[in-house]
Amino acid sequence: MEMFINITINGLATGMLIFLLAAGLTLIFGLMDVLNFAHGALFLWGAYAGIWTYTTSGSFIFGIIAAIVACCILGYLLERFIVKPVYGNHIQQILITLGAMLVLSELVKVVWGPNIIHARAPEWLRGSWEIGGIFLIKYRVFIIIVGLIVFAGLLFLLNRTKLGLVVRAGVMDKEMVQALGINIRKVFLFVFILGAGMAGLGGMLFGPYSGVIYAEIGLEYGILAFIVVVIGGMGSVLGSMIAALLVGILGSYAAYFLPEIALAVNFLLMIFILVFKPSGIMGMKEALK
Repeated sequence: MEMFINITINGLATGMLIFLLAAGLTLIFGLMDVLNFAHGALFLWGAYAGIWTYTTSGSFIFGIIAAIVACCILGYLLERFIVKPVYGNHIQQILITLGAMLVLSELVKVVWGPNIIHARAPEWLRGSWEIGGIFLIKYRVFIIIVGLIVFAGLLFLLNRTKLGLVVRAGVMDKEMVQALGINIRKVFLFVFILGAGMAGLGGMLFGPYSGVIYAEIGLEYGILAFIVVVIGGMGSVLGSMIAALLVGILGSYAAYFLPEIALAVNFLLMIFILVFKPSGIMGMKEALK
């Protein structure tokens, strides 16, 4: 029983990290109709900027703030100079954002070097709690709690605020929102920066979770984020959360019991969902048009 609980918690923590990356990605695609393959690079830069600040200052909180701020700035620059010129052209979006992904991944090596960097959880998040003979690793529980807080905050923003109303309306009909006199471009920029900040947060939390960070994590988790967005449904935050937890938990069990097929499990899940519900778990039929 302890083994199953620990594997599940590990899967939930992994799922939350993927959600932090995928939630911004699904909003960016749903509202802006942008295929941003550079989104994983924001996760990567969040990890490096956050862990470097954490290691240098000794403050885990400063590390989190630095990761979010760095990725918000990077997200602003990406939207202004890389994504904005190719709005409405998916082929160009794929090519230019893939190029940006490669450039940003190489820049990490230039700034911090090509070697892996070790990362440890802060003292107050090391170790575990024992509950009924079951050991719960503190840092994994912390990641789950942070993920739930971000998820609740996103739902509140989208469903309880005027800005959220504009974002949801923009997902359904951008032209109508613009016709009502709302500057949809500013909303685009806000959503892009919000998604970038969440990706940075996820990258920072990933460091102590895995114990090391390296230049390839942007591509690895970027692929997982796209799988989650497709499974959950384009433009659906709730769908992204459900899909991320499915991917995380399934991946953890596969890695433990059938490690040889662990990499293929997520793709098989995506194929299974698409066969029976092409628009994704929470997506609409129009979402893939």
